[in-house]
Amino acid sequence: MDGASTLTNTGQAYGTRGYRNFVLISLTLVYTLNFIDRVLIGVVAQPIIEEFRLQDWQFGLLSGFGFALMYTLMGIPIARWAERYNRVRIIAGSVILWSAMTALCGIAGSFLALLAFRIGVGIGEAGCTPPANSLIADYFPAQNRARALATYAMGITLGSVLANAFGGPIAQMFSWREAFLVLGIPGILVGLVVLFTVKEPPRGYSDLPGTTQVDRLGLRETLAELSAKPTFWMNIAGATAVAFVGYGVGNFSAPFFQRTHGMNVAEVATQISVPLGLAASLGAFSAGYLTDRISHRHPNAVALIPGWSLILSVPFYWMGFSVDSIPLALASLLVGNLLHYSYLGAQYTICQGVASTRSRATAVAIMLFVANLIGYGMGPLFVGFLSDALMVSQLEQAAGSVMAAACDGSASDLAARLGADQVTLCLQARAAGLQQAILAAVTLYALGGLLYLLCCKTLQHDLVAKAH
Repeated sequence: MDGASTLTNTGQAYGTRGYRNFVLISLTLVYTLNFIDRVLIGVVAQPIIEEFRLQDWQFGLLSGFGFALMYTLMGIPIARWAERYNRVRIIAGSVILWSAMTALCGIAGSFLALLAFRIGVGIGEAGCTPPANSLIADYFPAQNRARALATYAMGITLGSVLANAFGGPIAQMFSWREAFLVLGIPGILVGLVVLFTVKEPPRGYSDLPGTTQVDRLGLRETLAELSAKPTFWMNIAGATAVAFVGYGVGNFSAPFFQRTHGMNVAEVATQISVPLGLAASLGAFSAGYLTDRISHRHPNAVALIPGWSLILSVPFYWMGFSVDSIPLALASLLVGNLLHYSYLGAQYTICQGVASTRSRATAVAIMLFVANLIGYGMGPLFVGFLSDALMVSQLEQAAGSVMAAACDGSASDLAARLGADQVTLCLQARAAGLQQAILAAVTLYALGGLLYLLCCKTLQHDLVAKAH
């Protein structure tokens, strides 16, 4: 059992300021590694698709559903353990497991082996965010939580930046396999550092005195508590809509630039994905900072900011994925990322704010269960299936001169099997199909924004403790 589990509401931050920041940085580093290992497969997507001669829907299964299924199935049981047992140990063990599985992806000899190791990564990563969110809520009082959780959420975008900054060039110089090996192994060491340096705080320490205290809740009791909180479910709906688009488009962005603009894996990673990741990090942090600054005047800022930002991001994404100019595409996507990633900290802040002390980790796990199973699991599959269908449509419009199955493989493979005209047709159909699929998907960011705006109707009523 967790030895530091006594509910001692003080309304104060736990530990010294320096140590709190160390813990927050450590947890953000863990979350950064979480996303390095999660998104790396998208960075090296096209080489994997070509080596195993995959259709886009198969890569969607590999990069999305295969990972998300076990991630979501394990998330709630692990969160339940985090409500009772030492959260630091759970996080450290999870880091070590997913890092080892990431390294093993580099030696996969088949599509099925790679899928199995990706499932292993998903099992490990399920033990990260719910206990980490619970720890942050005990280290930081309510008035500082939005900024702390927004900082933690930057791990998503920082992980994407680092996966691209290192994974792309490594894959270009060697192969996609070395990228998995090099980026997977360091996480084992980070897991050990967390285990021996991060302290387990008393549960509920930073909540205000008088905050409703409940004994440990069973899953049924947790669901009963949350069922009366419409804000919780609206937040989940918004986060799921954004994840559906974000993971679907994100896993196919590198192939898009390679197919449409003729860039190689390293060029896309360093010239496109790294700047976009930095913009996303700035968007996540800025939204958290702005929320803390204006919440005393606008109590619903935590939902208003991501709501309007997501809606405004849609035209910038449309332009970015439509124009022929790479610099203009990058400029448009930078603005889109800056706006859309404002939701990252908000999803956790709202989730934490409406859940009682003893149900926070499980509340986050429920949110991640839905958002990841539908968003991460189905988003890449949706974009992949739509891309394949639209590619077939493109080929049919060209008088059906090439069967879709004949377009699988690299350009050199196609050249060995098809005539020059047919190779060109295949490559153009691949690019056009994926482009149209992405444009259809990014429109759904507006739906996510609308759902966050709807959170404002019930947010103040459902909060357990007000920030100010």
